[in-house]
Amino acid sequence: MFVSSHLLLLSTLASASVAVDEVIVVNQSKPRTAQETPASISNADVSEQPAGLRIDAAELLKGLAGVQADSRANYAQDTRITLRGFGARSAFGVRGIVLQLDGIPLSMPDGQAQTSSILLDEPENVQVIRGPLATIYGNSAGGMVQWFSRRPDTTQLRVDAMAGSNATQRQLLQGDWVNDSTAIRVVGTRLRTDGPRDHNSAERDQLALRWYQDVTDNVEMIVRLDDNNAPHLQDPGSLSPDDWRADPTQTFAGATRFNTRKAIHHQQMSVSLRSQDGWHINSWKGWRDIEQYLPFPGGDIRGSGAVIDLRRSFVGVDASYDYNWEFSQPLTTTVGVHHAEQDDRRFGYENNFGERGELRRNELGEVTQQAIYSLTDWRPVEKLTVLAGLRYSDVDFGVDDYFVVPNNPDDSGAQRQHAWSWSLGLNYQLNDNWQVFIARGNGFETATLTELAYSNTETGLNTELGAAYNQQWETGVKWQGDSLQAQLTAFRIDTTDEIVVDQSIDGRTTYTNAGLTERSGIELEASWFINDNWNWRTAATLLEANYASGERLPGVAERQLYSQLNWDYRPEQRLSMITEYRGDVAANDANTVIAPSHTLWHLNWRATYSIAQWQVSPWVNLHNVTDKAYVGSVVVNQGSGRAFEPGTGRELQTGVQFNRRW
Repeated sequence: MFVSSHLLLLSTLASASVAVDEVIVVNQSKPRTAQETPASISNADVSEQPAGLRIDAAELLKGLAGVQADSRANYAQDTRITLRGFGARSAFGVRGIVLQLDGIPLSMPDGQAQTSSILLDEPENVQVIRGPLATIYGNSAGGMVQWFSRRPDTTQLRVDAMAGSNATQRQLLQGDWVNDSTAIRVVGTRLRTDGPRDHNSAERDQLALRWYQDVTDNVEMIVRLDDNNAPHLQDPGSLSPDDWRADPTQTFAGATRFNTRKAIHHQQMSVSLRSQDGWHINSWKGWRDIEQYLPFPGGDIRGSGAVIDLRRSFVGVDASYDYNWEFSQPLTTTVGVHHAEQDDRRFGYENNFGERGELRRNELGEVTQQAIYSLTDWRPVEKLTVLAGLRYSDVDFGVDDYFVVPNNPDDSGAQRQHAWSWSLGLNYQLNDNWQVFIARGNGFETATLTELAYSNTETGLNTELGAAYNQQWETGVKWQGDSLQAQLTAFRIDTTDEIVVDQSIDGRTTYTNAGLTERSGIELEASWFINDNWNWRTAATLLEANYASGERLPGVAERQLYSQLNWDYRPEQRLSMITEYRGDVAANDANTVIAPSHTLWHLNWRATYSIAQWQVSPWVNLHNVTDKAYVGSVVVNQGSGRAFEPGTGRELQTGVQFNRRW
């Protein structure tokens, strides 16, 4: 899955960050500019995003073409990320898209990912790969989102604090220690909020350790330890369209009746070895414990209960090597292997109005993913780049059922899904400013273990649910000038056996294969440095995502526009005006429930001052200036009718960062 595990290109081992103009090289040991890569890729410095102490992963993805980040304003349900319509079916978390942080996967072997495990203050750069090139990243590669952090370069102390509407407060304490060959970072964060609705409060604490060590002049080792604990995440529930129109700030009555909530404890460790000679090894291991209370009793003996108790463990390794062929034209082939395992020990209980009741589910789910991959980068002539990728993925699913009682038979089962994926892209440099590219690829996507877990008519593993297969085409032009950088891309995606929501009722969601779906669209992304005081970045997406019958694919916005106008009115002082437009979104297959379009306006201010030996950086963020009522996300094919998750009204947040360097 993780072909790009060391696309973190280093001019020196001392910096593990990504330069905006040269990081878009997949698993190569030499930097290449984004302009030379035959793919639709977004690459953004997080410092160019609106300032703030971040709470939601959607804040790290603003202004990127093709990206739909649905902030649910519900801390019990992760941000849903959609790329060109991939991932729209997700009832919670992220599916259909590969997520990584510094080459370490945030996605499980079955394709499920959660953004809540990310230390949101760590990334300094975000990269999004869309289109055919993403297909070689594995069995959930409708696209790739990768965040990059930076190795500490000086000993320092950092303290952040913020406060905002809805009794929201967050603090961060970070210490870095650096010498000639070693860098160590320790981070702790704390979040408390009441949320914008009743029964919407949240608590989250995170601890992280990073150890960077130059093993030799050419080899760097990175050790990462994370402990993310969220013991209290209330779930106010989604609303019916009528209830949302009447009062979007209200809470679903069943949320308080059954005390819907979630607790998450995520722990993960990883070790990475990276060499300037062109090889890497990433290994990781983690645990994720979840307890969730759903808004219904869950007493049916053939059901799975309404209190989820999940204890997950996962482990994996990814390794690759770059081979430089001895030809007159530059030719490099990367070969790699990937192995990952996931064990889900899952229990289900009745929900006795917020208390755990009788056992209704007891099973062990196992997923094993194995893959081999290669990527060849060839420049037959000076202005032409050819990039070809090939991958074979094999994913095995198995469930052992230990809850076998009268009227509830043995639901054990197994399934294997495997396929070849490939991509081919050509990029041609017309002159110093203009590049054109074209790409083609085939990919596939497996269902997650959670999606296989339920069936509408039978108990046990939904063995009728198979993989989806897609064919992708894209072509585009890129412009790189002194003050303007832009990319315009057109694409088409045909998918067979698309995995879609069959029905969703009060947290229990079943899935099916929907036959043929078609996606086509145009994406524009641009950054314009108008003068020393003004700059502007924008992204626009036009997307048609339809079933073969003509109905729209639910959960997908067909029109999106982002604009951020920055005024640097004094050195180290900036005022930004942000505009976000999203078109209407279908919430069900029949397209009878539609979330209306909306336009949001935000203001952001930041500054940096030097006071004695401290650097002080205050900021202010005013979200949704006009207090617009809008739907932040939809619940696809919600059988109970509660399809709308309200967005957040006007919110004021303010904070300050203190830095002391030695």
